Amino acid sequence: MKFCSHIDGLKPVVLMVVVEAIYAGNHVLYKLAVYDGISIKIMIAYRFIFASVLMIPLAFFMERKTRPKMTWMISFQVFLCGIFGGSLGQTLYAESLSLTSATFVSAVSNLIPVMVFMLALIFGLEKLKIGTMAGKAKLMGFMVSISGALGHQVKGNQGLGSFLAIASCLSLTIWYLIQAKVCKAYPPYSATALMCTFASIQATVFVLCAERDWSRWKLNWNIQLITILYAGILQSGFCFAAIAWCSEVKGAFFVSAFYPLMLVFVAIVGTLFLDEHLYLGSLIGSILIVVGLYAVLWGKSEEIKQMSARSKQLQTTEEMSVNSSNCDKEPQSIV
Repeated sequence: MKFCSHIDGLKPVVLMVVVEAIYAGNHVLYKLAVYDGISIKIMIAYRFIFASVLMIPLAFFMERKTRPKMTWMISFQVFLCGIFGGSLGQTLYAESLSLTSATFVSAVSNLIPVMVFMLALIFGLEKLKIGTMAGKAKLMGFMVSISGALGHQVKGNQGLGSFLAIASCLSLTIWYLIQAKVCKAYPPYSATALMCTFASIQATVFVLCAERDWSRWKLNWNIQLITILYAGILQSGFCFAAIAWCSEVKGAFFVSAFYPLMLVFVAIVGTLFLDEHLYLGSLIGSILIVVGLYAVLWGKSEEIKQMSARSKQLQTTEEMSVNSSNCDKEPQSIV
């Protein structure tokens, strides 16, 4: 029995390791597909078309009894998710990969949890509490992560690639914040199916306006088709389901703590298959980003612990007060 419970406890860890490995593989496949001459815009459109084909029946069968009525506000929020998390965010991400290295983009991706904290702070969803140790850790982690991202050496088009990588992180950060509001009012699989549908329409319209050569839409049995299927089915399908389950079981901070693992996977695979070299400046910058991320996560986890402790203390005080008032009541005498 203890062995079975131990195995169940390892499931979220194993799933998150697999998720980060899949994300790392996506970095490398995107890079190889670009080397092969695929149009990035067409690749993104195909990715979300395949993701929609997967997610629509999945959402229909799994959430048909729990799906609430669609409102205009939810539709608008999901439409924005399709832009920031889909057509725009993924295009910026793929373009940055084509101009820089997979290792660099995976390192910058660790800024997303830090940017979520920054935007939440700006819009009043998060409090810094600089007088506490947790608040100081979050502020220091934010500053260290930003310095790590700016510390990478860039040359030529890599400057534009670095800007696009940070812009993609900002776009995905906005998506995470909007998605969090959507998932409170709408089931996650249905929301994802709608998001992928909106993203596929947006990306297709954008391609039709930008790409006039219809022959580029043709897919052959090569690295381009493998990349599109991989991104659409594994990353947008399996990974979302795994992350949603792990977030429900262990919480969002447990999921965020595995982000740096993707950097390790990409560094290894990129060195072996993409002939990418790790330079000292980039290595130091990547380490600073990871250190800053864990500082922010530690500060937030400490705040959650303190809030939980205060809540339990308040509940205990109220229970003692109720018990004391009950003891003070004298029983009525029967005459």
